[in-house]
Amino acid sequence: MTKQRRSFSTEIKREAADLVLKQNYSFIEASSSLGVGESALRRWVDQLQQERTGITPQSKALTPEQQKIQELEARIARLEREKSILKNLPRS
Repeated sequence: MTKQRRSFSTEIKREAADLVLKQNYSFIEASSSLGVGESALRRWVDQLQQERTGITPQSKALTPEQQKIQELEARIARLEREKSILKNLPRS
């Protein structure tokens, strides 16, 4: 029997990381009380600390500011692809 991988919302991840960062829970206490793996919690804490220093993550952002940056970067990439397509169309 294989274990099904759970997914958590960005809000849950951010709140879990804040237990460690703001409320001084240990990783073991926070992970056991939330029912998540300690390694996952450590990743969330590391990611949140990096985002708060302005580093945009490769994975889905946890902070609203970094989420907006990722949305805007995706929009820029889409517009650049559209521009490239339009440039290659034959002119009449």
